[in-house]
Amino acid sequence: MANRKVFSTIGDFFTVFGSAVAASRAVEAGRKPRAHDLRNLGMDPAAFEKIGRF
Repeated sequence: MANRKVFSTIGDFFTVFGSAVAASRAVEAGRKPRAHDLRNLGMDPAAFEKIGRF
């Protein structure tokens, strides 16, 4: 059971890291990041839209 928790934690890390990369690339390109990526990072997509830079 402990191995499953370790692998789950590693998978969560890669999910969050991948969402961070995807969101940052979208912002750098002048596009709005996907809502799924923002939620993975703990951000509210509706609040992100209120920033007003897109």
